[in-house]
Amino acid sequence: MFNRPARLETQAPEPAIPLAEPVIGGNEWAYVKECLDSGWVSTAGAFVGRFEAEFAKYLGSEHAVAAASGTAALHVALLAAGVRPDDEVLMPSFTFIAPANAVRYAGAWPVFVDAEPRAWQMDVALTADFLTRQCRWSGGALRNPRSGRRIGAILAVHVLGHPVDLDPLLEVAEKYDIPLIEDAAESLGATYGGRYAGRFGRLACFSFNGNKVMTTGGGGMVATDDAALAERVRYLATTAKDDADEGIHGQVGFNYRLTNIQAAMGCAQLERLEEFLAAKRRIAARYAEGLAGLPGLTLMPEEPWAKSAFWLYSIRIDPAQAPCDSRELRARLSAAGIASRHFWQPLHLSPAHAGAEFLGGGVAERLHGEVLSLPCSAGLSEAAQARVIAALRAGLAS
Repeated sequence: MFNRPARLETQAPEPAIPLAEPVIGGNEWAYVKECLDSGWVSTAGAFVGRFEAEFAKYLGSEHAVAAASGTAALHVALLAAGVRPDDEVLMPSFTFIAPANAVRYAGAWPVFVDAEPRAWQMDVALTADFLTRQCRWSGGALRNPRSGRRIGAILAVHVLGHPVDLDPLLEVAEKYDIPLIEDAAESLGATYGGRYAGRFGRLACFSFNGNKVMTTGGGGMVATDDAALAERVRYLATTAKDDADEGIHGQVGFNYRLTNIQAAMGCAQLERLEEFLAAKRRIAARYAEGLAGLPGLTLMPEEPWAKSAFWLYSIRIDPAQAPCDSRELRARLSAAGIASRHFWQPLHLSPAHAGAEFLGGGVAERLHGEVLSLPCSAGLSEAAQARVIAALRAGLAS
């Protein structure tokens, strides 16, 4: 008889750890089923108004208008704020491309502002200096003397979960009567001086993409305390409908409505938002403890006046001090089944926005080369995070 070969014991590979995935486990199934059972699955239905009302209550805002995406929210917010074709809008270079695209949708031009190195946010000193010392009042408006264009708005993007230093921006915006719009797509639940991000500008925009702190699968929201602005946003986002019965539209509008199914999911997610934020902050604390002291590594910043939502927990790797740069570290994490992500190309370098003016130096470029976002899903287990920390320590050990 032939002897049977010895059975080889193989160890199953450890599961991959994603960067940021949603946590679905509350009333999402029940609320979406209610939509399906009732047939109210499109842009009409009770959950849309409910989601808007509950979101406004959470934020402390007078009004909230749901939109199909965070980008759609930005587009109609810019228009409602009075941004006109050929205006300029000041915004950070170190951010996702969506707000810059929204500026172009409005027919305006972005002026990109460099980041500051402490909290990686829009450099408000550069912004204020540009408006007060470089721009000129002409024809009833503040204008950029190099382009002759009117300054139509300041778009303050709260990046990676941390708020911009808003007080200096509010001061200069009020001085020149320039609308300040907050893009809090990445920073729902973050606070500035004890108040939620999104409570300072004339309008604020939010995103509920699948990787955000809470999700509707896709979708966005515009919040404001101004009833007229809220009505204008709603009008533009619902195809500028003047007479629904007769199908009359007074101007070009946009089909930016959120569906009832998405709003139902939003209501369920909003019920657990504080739970998600608490989880994000626990994850941030464990990273801070587990990664302390590694050569060339800077932990994700949090200013004393801020409380970050830690949307994407990110670290900064100084290649002059660390044994490898952020690209090599990402490759080492990937080999261990751990997702990570570089931050987006600074927008002043983007071919999509070639020719846009840029204020500042090389901070955004250095951040792009050095910042790496780590797994930080609200449902990330301590064991999975321990794997990430161990892989980082090994990757930065030699």
